[in-house]
Amino acid sequence: MDSIRTHLRQSSTVSLDQSVSEDEEVGGAQGVEMRFVTSEAEEAGPSSDLTALVWRYRHGYRRAGVLFCLCGVVIFAAAFLLAFAVFSGRYHCSQLGGQVEEDEQPGGGAKPPADGGAGPYLGELRAMMRRLLQDEDIHSTVSRVSRASHPPGSAEGTSLASEILRRFRQLQMDHTWTESLYATLQFPDRSQSSSLCLVDSAGLVSEQIPLNPSDFCPYSATGSTTGGVVYANYGRPEDFNWLKSAGVSVIGCVVVMRVGGGVSFAEKVWLAERSGAGGALIYPDPADLPQDPRRLGLSTHTAVSEHVHLGSGDPFTPGFPSFNHTQFPPIQSSGLPLIPALPVSATVAAKLLSQLSGPSCPPSWRGRLPYVRCVVGPEFSSRRRVKMSVHNTMTPVLLNNIFSSVVGRVEPDQYIILGAQRDSLGPGAVKSGVGTAILLELARTFSAMVKNGFSPRRSLLFVSWDAGEFGNVGATEWLEGYLSMLHLKAVAYFSLDQAVMGDDVLSAYTSPLLVDLLDAAIRQVEHPKHAGQTIYSQAEREGGSWRIIKPLYLNSGAYSFTAFAGVPAMELRFTEERAYPFINTPLDSAARLQEVLGGRLGVTGRSLGELVGEMVLRLAHDHILPLRITSYAQTVLQFSAQLNKHSAELQSRGLSPQWVFSARGDYSRAAETLQRAIDYSDLHDPSTARSYNTRIMKVEYYFLSQYVSVVETPFRHVIHGRGDHTLSALTEHLALLTSDPGRFDERRFRRQLALFTWTLQGAANALNGDVWSIRNTLTYTH
Repeated sequence: MDSIRTHLRQSSTVSLDQSVSEDEEVGGAQGVEMRFVTSEAEEAGPSSDLTALVWRYRHGYRRAGVLFCLCGVVIFAAAFLLAFAVFSGRYHCSQLGGQVEEDEQPGGGAKPPADGGAGPYLGELRAMMRRLLQDEDIHSTVSRVSRASHPPGSAEGTSLASEILRRFRQLQMDHTWTESLYATLQFPDRSQSSSLCLVDSAGLVSEQIPLNPSDFCPYSATGSTTGGVVYANYGRPEDFNWLKSAGVSVIGCVVVMRVGGGVSFAEKVWLAERSGAGGALIYPDPADLPQDPRRLGLSTHTAVSEHVHLGSGDPFTPGFPSFNHTQFPPIQSSGLPLIPALPVSATVAAKLLSQLSGPSCPPSWRGRLPYVRCVVGPEFSSRRRVKMSVHNTMTPVLLNNIFSSVVGRVEPDQYIILGAQRDSLGPGAVKSGVGTAILLELARTFSAMVKNGFSPRRSLLFVSWDAGEFGNVGATEWLEGYLSMLHLKAVAYFSLDQAVMGDDVLSAYTSPLLVDLLDAAIRQVEHPKHAGQTIYSQAEREGGSWRIIKPLYLNSGAYSFTAFAGVPAMELRFTEERAYPFINTPLDSAARLQEVLGGRLGVTGRSLGELVGEMVLRLAHDHILPLRITSYAQTVLQFSAQLNKHSAELQSRGLSPQWVFSARGDYSRAAETLQRAIDYSDLHDPSTARSYNTRIMKVEYYFLSQYVSVVETPFRHVIHGRGDHTLSALTEHLALLTSDPGRFDERRFRRQLALFTWTLQGAANALNGDVWSIRNTLTYTH
C-alpha cells in the first residue's frame, strides 16, 4: 500500500508539472496521470482499486484548491492596484488644495481636466474655502464703502463703482464688465424743501414744524394736502380694518404710522391711499427702534427713510428694461403712490399725536412716545389741522451694474448669481457696505479656489447692483432685459444685502426650493457668536431650526428674482433680538455697526460668507442640482385643506374646488415621479444629468402665471407674487365666506380660482415632460 501511495504521489507530481510546464491540449495531462495510475494498479491487484479511486478524487480536490488559490492571488493583486490608484489620486487632489499661494495662472486659473469633472472632492473644496475666507478685508471694505453717503449718480457713488470694478479686475476672473442704463430716480427739490405745519380753521399757518431737508421718501407723490390726523399703528391691513370697525374715517386725513410691523413703507402708503387718506407720515417709535444715543439708539430727532414705490425697478418703464435710453410710450407703474409721504422723527410724531382727540386705540397699538395718550384722532384738541407739502423732482440718472464671472467647465450656461446693493442715501454700513464686502470676499475666495484646482461645473456670477435704495432698480432692470432667457440659465440667486445687523439670530428669506440646501449648509458652518456650535445646533437649542426660514418680502434684494423672473432666490441675515436702529438713517456707520457687534464685524461677515459659499459650492459642484422640487406641493396642500373646509358653501354657489384638488394631485405626482427618476438614474451620464437639471431649473419659473400681463402685474408668481392671481389673494377672498359673506364676489373668486388652478396645472404638465406623459383628468361639470 505504501508503494502505491508513493507512486500515486509521483504520478500527481508528474501530471501537475506537465500541466504547468507544457502547453498541451485539454486532457493531455489527464492521459499521463491515468497511465501511471493504471500501470501501478495492475501491479497491486484488486485491493488497490479502491485505494486508487480514493486518491484520484483527492488529487482532483487538491488540484482545484491550488487553482482556487491562484485565482485569489490574482484578484487580490488587482484590487490592491485599483485601490492604490484611487487613493493616490485623492492624495494628489488634496495636495492641490493646499497650494493656496502657488501655481496661480493669469486670466482665470488652472486648466480644467479633460473630462471637465475631475478635481478635488467636495470635502476638500469645503476645507479649501474655509482656509481662503478672511475676515480682515470685510471690516476694511465696510469702512471704505460707508465713509460717506453715495447715492446713484453722485461723485462718491461713481468713485466707489470704479473701485469695485478695479478690484474685480485684479482677481483675474474669466470675464469682468459693466452694464449701463438710464433710470428715473426721485430726489428732494434743491430749490424748495418739503414742509409740515399746523394751520388754523382759516387755513393760516399757526406753527411750522421743523424737518430735515434731506429726509424724503423716494417716489412719493408731490404736492400738498391738509386735513386731520389719524394714528394707524403700523399701517397694516388689520390696522386699517380696526379703524373702519371703530367708525374712524381716514378719508382726506394725514395718516401717521410707525416704522416696522412687517410692512414696508410702500405697503403702508398704498394701504393708506386705498383707505382714502390724503397723505402719510411715517416715524420710528421707541418701542420698535431704541432711541437712546447713549445705548446705541437713534436720536429722537432722526427720521428713517425708504422708497414708497409698490414695486421694483424704474417705475416709468414697468416690465421693460431701461437699456440704451430706449424710448417707451408714456406709462408708469401702478405702484406709484398718488398721495404725498414723508418720513418724520419721533419728536415730530409726538408733537402731532399728543394733540389728538377721539377714540382710544387698542392696547397693542401703544408705543413709547413721551407724553402721548394713545388715541386715534382724527381731530386735534385745538381744532387745528395739519398741512404737509412734498417737493421732490424726477431725474434721469446713469446707473452702472458691475459683473465678474467664473465660467463653468461642464455646464457654463448655467449661472449661480451672487449680488449686493452698492449705493446708499446715507453712509450705509449695513445698507450697502456689508453686502459689498462679503460679495468681494467671496469673489476673491472662489477665484483663488479655481487657481488652486477647483473646476466648477457651473458658472459663478458676482454682481454689484446700482440704485438699490430706490427699489432694487439696477437688479430689476437687468432682470427685465434678460427675462426671456434667465429661467433657462439662472440656477439660483443669493442676495447679500443687509446681511449683518447683529451676530446672534439667522434669518433666511427664501424660495422653498432652496430649503434643503440651506439645511445642509447650516449643519456645516460654525455660529459666529457661539464657538463650537454650528448654526443648526444653536438654532435647535433656541426653539428649532425651522424658525430660520421666512418668506420672501417685497423690499428684499432677492424678491424680484423669484416673484418677477422665476429664479429661486435667498437673502440671509444675522440680527440681534434688539433691532439694529440705524438702518436707512444717516447714522448707519461702520463704527456704530462694529460697536453693536462688539468688534466682531469681520468674524460675523466671514461666517455669513461661509454659509453662502457652502451653498454656492454645492450648486457649482453637484451633478444634479440639489433643489427640493416637491416643496410647492406642500404649500398647495395647505391651501387645499382650507378650500375643503368651505367645499359645501362653494358648491352651493356653483363653484367646485375639485379642479384645484386635481391640479394639486397632478403636480405632486409629477414632482415625485421626477424625483424618483432622478434617484434611480445614472447621474454621471452627462446627457441624463443635463436633462434633469434643465427640468429642475424651470420649476420656479412654472409658477409665474402666464395669464397676467408682466407690465400690469410684474410679480406674476402665484405663491410669492402680488395681485389677484396669487394664492394669498385667493385665500383672503375665501376667508370672506365666513368673516363677511356680503363682500364675497363669486365672479371674482371664479376668476382667481381659474388663474391659480391653470398655473398649477401648467406646472404639473411641464414637470411631466413629454406631452404623451400627461394625463389631464379634469372633466367639465355642469
